[in-house]
Amino acid sequence: MLTLVSEIDTPYHRLPAGAKFGALSLATVALFLAESLTLQLAALAGVAALYLRVGPDFLSQGLRSLRPLLFFLVIVGLWHGLLGTPRDGLVVCLRLLSAVALANLVTMTTRLDDAIDLVMRLLRPFRRLGLKTGQIAFAIALVIRFVPVMMENTRRLLDAWRARSARRPGWQVLAPIFLVAIDDATRVAEAIRARADLATYTDLDDLET
Repeated sequence: MLTLVSEIDTPYHRLPAGAKFGALSLATVALFLAESLTLQLAALAGVAALYLRVGPDFLSQGLRSLRPLLFFLVIVGLWHGLLGTPRDGLVVCLRLLSAVALANLVTMTTRLDDAIDLVMRLLRPFRRLGLKTGQIAFAIALVIRFVPVMMENTRRLLDAWRARSARRPGWQVLAPIFLVAIDDATRVAEAIRARADLATYTDLDDLET
């Protein structure tokens, strides 16, 4: 399984995970509170500057990871166009683009282990209530690690469609994408279940000895 962490070394890699996620939370709240189109444009320019500070290669990598968002931006833009509120639609699109780009920046520069450690620290007080924090951390790790896998599977299905048809891929590819995702989830669940059973048997053997 792949991770979303960029191989390009940046100053952001050396920042604490807690500081990055905290700044991301505050910035996201500020973006959703701001209704001004000028502020949204300025925020997007600031996010682009954060990428450009590292270099064009890092910016290009970030833009590639934002491609799946384009579909939703088009839908939102068309919807607001039909409602007769194009300005509001532009504000929403800019807000989503900036927020997702910031989240992507944090993900690209934060090791998975550091993110999981942060989650475990935040959930530590809830252990007294019987919350199994280890399972939550494991679920988050699976989600983060499988995002690029699902994106790669989607790209392969789209390439297969283009190789067999002159038409552009549309809603017809949604069913295969969902089926592949369900198949991957089933296999992972079976592997986790098998390893859990093996660990149980190992513990029993240790007790008998």
